[in-house]
Amino acid sequence: MGDTVGDGKSTFAEGAAVPRVVIVDDHRLFRSGVRGELGDAVEVVGEAGDVDAAVRVITEHHPDLVLLDVHLPGGGGVEVLRRVLAKHPDIRFLALSVSDAAEDVIGVVRGGARGYVTKTISGKELADAIVRVADGDAVFSPRLAGFVLDAFSATDAPPMDPELDRLTQREREVLRLIARGYAYKEVAKELFISVKTVETHVSSVLRKLQLSNRHELSRWATARKLV
Repeated sequence: MGDTVGDGKSTFAEGAAVPRVVIVDDHRLFRSGVRGELGDAVEVVGEAGDVDAAVRVITEHHPDLVLLDVHLPGGGGVEVLRRVLAKHPDIRFLALSVSDAAEDVIGVVRGGARGYVTKTISGKELADAIVRVADGDAVFSPRLAGFVLDAFSATDAPPMDPELDRLTQREREVLRLIARGYAYKEVAKELFISVKTVETHVSSVLRKLQLSNRHELSRWATARKLV
């Protein structure tokens, strides 16, 4: 890969080349939107929508950077990190997710990602973050940096939560948005899913956590600092 940075030179930041990027997200419409926002600031060499496809595409194209969603079918972003970095430790990863939960941020950083930004980021900011991470920097949305500092300065890992572990990754996403007061239609728009699917996930969360309604769900999430 002639344009990768391994010798201390800031190739991408100096504009001598653009990073070769693979976009990994399970929503095709979102991937298309990211492509459009990034324009010619990067060269998108591949896309994938689940873990197996991501590993295959990344291995085939060996990009400078992977733009990685945290919640993916097949094991999530952490599984992509585990499988790719074991064989290709030079590839850099920047997480891009709707989630700003501490456990998601800490999980992918421990897995090997060099940055984490949320999907509220602008196209220009995202392009800048990609260039910086491809050049070897660590980049985090301001609020998320504190999670990382706290996690890696602590002597012990965050305690496991058996109740939270019962939920799928998608159920956790829905849970956090509902707990923040989002209406079902707003959750559906945010996660690119149907209102009916949101209702199904909420019902599943209430059943697994043995809660009666969304108000109890909000209190449960707030008590665990998930909101």
